[in-house]
Amino acid sequence: MPRDKGSEVHGIFQKIAGYYDRMNWVMTLGRHEKWCREVAARVAPPAGGQLLDLATGTGVIALAAARRYPTATVTGADFSEEMLRRARTKPGANRVRWQHADATDLPFEDESFDGITEGYLLRNVSDLDTVLREQHRVLKPGGRMVILETCPPSGITKPVMNWGVRTVVPLLGQMVARDRSSYSYLESSTLAFESPQQIARMLKELGFKDIGWRKKFFGTNVILWATKSR
Repeated sequence: MPRDKGSEVHGIFQKIAGYYDRMNWVMTLGRHEKWCREVAARVAPPAGGQLLDLATGTGVIALAAARRYPTATVTGADFSEEMLRRARTKPGANRVRWQHADATDLPFEDESFDGITEGYLLRNVSDLDTVLREQHRVLKPGGRMVILETCPPSGITKPVMNWGVRTVVPLLGQMVARDRSSYSYLESSTLAFESPQQIARMLKELGFKDIGWRKKFFGTNVILWATKSR
């Protein structure tokens, strides 16, 4: 990603690492970990397979996958050193390989992984095509990608949900984390992000198939999945 946006986003995630889990719980009314478990369930790597969790943050998806697939090798990768430090302190963290990595230039060989998961990565990159191409490159044919993302509001509830995202998210950032500015960025990146239909179109153009998604929490979050063609 361009240095200016990359530096900005890196600084935000370094800053919010200490209260990231708490804010995710508050903003989703406790649903976040359940969604992460669903992401892990949907990726379904083969026994003994290799699984990559990108933008692993504090490791919620990676740890859920390690518990669900005890014979798999799970790698949790993130570009925030502070997020990774927090992830390494959690119960079960020794079952995950934690690695510092940039999603625009992954340090892995072609077709290294049987499955890829990610949480809230795509809205934080400026070169979405490059990030998706890198995931396609390191995923084995027949492997599945599962994505947890925020979703811009749509339909008849769009005005109300836009107001909620613009007002409530920064307010919660101030109340819970004493950090309104970082969560104002979250609000703006959510409203400006692509729709699931647009992401699905990009995935199809890259060579993915069996693409689907399910919206969550009044349409403000979404889980998408796709399989790399053989």
